[in-house]
Amino acid sequence: MDLTRRIRDKMMKERLMFAYRGVVTNENSVPLLMLLEKEMESSEFGFAGRKRLFMFVLESLQNVSRHTSRDIYADMSLVVYSKTDSGYTVTTGNVIPAEGSKLLREKLEQINRLDAKEIREVYRQMLSASEFSNKGGAGLGLLEMAKKTGNKLDYDFVPLSDDYSYYILSKTVDEGGIGVHFRGPEKAFRGKAISQLERLMSDNNVNMIWCGHISSDVGKEVLTLTETKLSEDDIESAKRKRVFRILVELLDNVAKYSPGKEAESKFGMPVAMIKLTEKSYSLTTGNLILSSQVDHLKEKIDIINKYDKEGLKEFFIKSLSGQTINTDSTGNMGLIDMARKSGSRLKYQFEKVNDLYSYYIITVKVSET
Repeated sequence: MDLTRRIRDKMMKERLMFAYRGVVTNENSVPLLMLLEKEMESSEFGFAGRKRLFMFVLESLQNVSRHTSRDIYADMSLVVYSKTDSGYTVTTGNVIPAEGSKLLREKLEQINRLDAKEIREVYRQMLSASEFSNKGGAGLGLLEMAKKTGNKLDYDFVPLSDDYSYYILSKTVDEGGIGVHFRGPEKAFRGKAISQLERLMSDNNVNMIWCGHISSDVGKEVLTLTETKLSEDDIESAKRKRVFRILVELLDNVAKYSPGKEAESKFGMPVAMIKLTEKSYSLTTGNLILSSQVDHLKEKIDIINKYDKEGLKEFFIKSLSGQTINTDSTGNMGLIDMARKSGSRLKYQFEKVNDLYSYYIITVKVSET
């Protein structure tokens, strides 16, 4: 529970909205793209800005996939979205050999020295050249990013060892579709916060974090990304279904108790978090609720946690038989179903925010059987 609060506070303080840690593939790139697209659709962000940022995400994901070391460091790749006063920011991080970082830094410095006309000219020259391979074509991808986002690229290299560096690439696009570049000694881009986030997720086996209002569209893309990741992790079908259905119930639970976006932004954004250890998944959500709902909800969970497997089955049937067309179907049913499918008790905590609101954290661990 302390981890959830730490992550929520860090995400809110640094205006981070989403973080994915793991191998970036062609398959999971699609839901990663769509997640940002759906979030931007619900904002006042203009079409030009969405188009430019979408293109940058696409190139960035390909860039991460191209340069990621296919070894023990592959899982350290990071994709981060944030929403700031300047607009939306997309940041990626991945491990590269130290000898490659010098060449890559030189390419980035060269690109950032070019004006828009020079970028287009160099881009045409590279397109007409035939000597670059898929690996060597990284400079073309970086030029594409600079050309289409209308500004220079922000980047940093954080040393990990004598042999490896953590390469961080970032872009902010404002609501008018104009790229924002952080420059100068006081405003220069620094990747320390991103590398710290990667370390926090790594130390706690966190695979994915969403911190923000969970609309139905955003919820669907979180589920799609989770389903894709489960398939890539070669998790057996029955367990994939259990994890997926529990996450559905958890996200429904957040939506059910949400007091609205305005209250969430002031007193505590919703959080959805997935942790993966060698043998189990741990699914956590945190969200703001009315303090008047706490006692009733706590009573429900305490009752459910008293039952064993057979008791839960009987309780589920009894609750199901008591449903009517006017019954709140997400009441006991969703919580009972989570306990049944997870094979473990529901861990929860309520933290009082003020007289009106409390923050509700619930964790469901999906066991092997």
